[in-house]
Amino acid sequence: MGRGRRNLLTAAMIATLVPGCSQALPPSEAKTESGVVRGSDDAGVISWKGIPFAAPPVGDLRWRAPQPAASWSGVRDATQYGHDCMQKPFASDAAPLGTPPAEDCLYLNVWKPAQAKGKLPVIFWIYGGGFVNGGSSPPTYSGAELAKKGVMFVSANYRLGRFGTFAHPKLTAANGDSGFFANYGYLDQIAALKWVRRNIAAFGGDPDNVTIIGESAGGYSVHFLLTSPLAKGLFAKAVVMSGGDAKAIEAGGLREAERDGLAFARTKGIAAGDPRSLAKLRALAPDDVVGGLNLANFEIKPGEVRTFSSPFVDGKIAVDAAKAYASGEFSHVPLMIGATGDDIGGKAGYMVAGARAVAGTIARQGVPVYEYRFSYVAQALNDKGAWHATDIPFFFDTQAIKYGEATTPRDEDMGDTISSYLVNFAMTGDPNGPGLPGWPRYSPKTDELMEFTPAGIAAATHDPRGAELDRENAKVDE
Repeated sequence: MGRGRRNLLTAAMIATLVPGCSQALPPSEAKTESGVVRGSDDAGVISWKGIPFAAPPVGDLRWRAPQPAASWSGVRDATQYGHDCMQKPFASDAAPLGTPPAEDCLYLNVWKPAQAKGKLPVIFWIYGGGFVNGGSSPPTYSGAELAKKGVMFVSANYRLGRFGTFAHPKLTAANGDSGFFANYGYLDQIAALKWVRRNIAAFGGDPDNVTIIGESAGGYSVHFLLTSPLAKGLFAKAVVMSGGDAKAIEAGGLREAERDGLAFARTKGIAAGDPRSLAKLRALAPDDVVGGLNLANFEIKPGEVRTFSSPFVDGKIAVDAAKAYASGEFSHVPLMIGATGDDIGGKAGYMVAGARAVAGTIARQGVPVYEYRFSYVAQALNDKGAWHATDIPFFFDTQAIKYGEATTPRDEDMGDTISSYLVNFAMTGDPNGPGLPGWPRYSPKTDELMEFTPAGIAAATHDPRGAELDRENAKVDE
């Protein structure tokens, strides 16, 4: 089915949505719990950008759980992105930032179809970047194209690097947030989802129909949210893109993170027993806290002293997701999960094998699972491989933004197809819909997934790498 016909169908879906409460405000304005925001209307899509969902995490709020955003009077302009979170940008990032990073960064963005009259399904995007890079402002992360297909799209920033994960014995002793330590970036994600729960109806979204979707570190984050006791009830569906096998990123816990924090403090001349260590750490310039950390150099080499922690299992904010899946202690919501064909680790590496393993574990418990493998390569890439993160523009139907004049009709068709599956999934919990090849629910017995092939075709197929991936997962479990 062509793009035009499918957009007519999604327009019809919008028209049949249950009417919501009438709004006294103009269409481009919405009243949040903190005040009224005014967005912009462009090509049939209304967007609001740079809405604060928490207080700026600066000064004494550095290394604290997110605090409530301040209220404002009048109408706040919401036509520009807020700053992405503090980081050293990664030169070869597939999605370059659209704003300069800053410590004041806890902002989110909303897109909706201008003509929608009822409660819209909500897609909530969590970016990747190894928990040291990333943001919501890259042009390819725009929600405008998905909004045209009948959903509301939300993206939110979360703290990164030493701002997002940091522990120190003095922070633990201060206990400023009743036992919520160190995993501040995860707490930001939960705070943003809670904001959506409380406020999204004012924009026309359905707080009971939220789909979380994340890629790479964002995919790991979806595993975290599916299993965290703090996130229960905040979403109705989930999509994991290249999120690995749900195994913990960090082997240690709070004490190991405190060790890393002490090591970082020493690099700034702050001794472990210094009674003013917290004040001195919080007085460091943001660039000094980043310290050059990014995707190019965050791996610790043998013999190096570790001064940075990735998110870790603490038992209160984050649990061991793999164990939670195995035990059934997770949010039993429909799941779409997959990886690219040439993802990190190769064709049988932990991204591809991990998606298959998690799909099987969850499917065996009766939860609807739809597995995919993205093997398509944009024609501008000259068959260099379906590498990590190359699927994102197609899921968001923003391939023309990514590849510009090099975008081909085949690329456009692939983006239209994949994004339509995503929109259907957000609407109903099932990716299938009119004009699309059937996508079977995953079962370990049939072992069928949806392959987005190099030829630009969506084809349901028995996993051709199944036996190889099973062997790979068996090695990991030994």
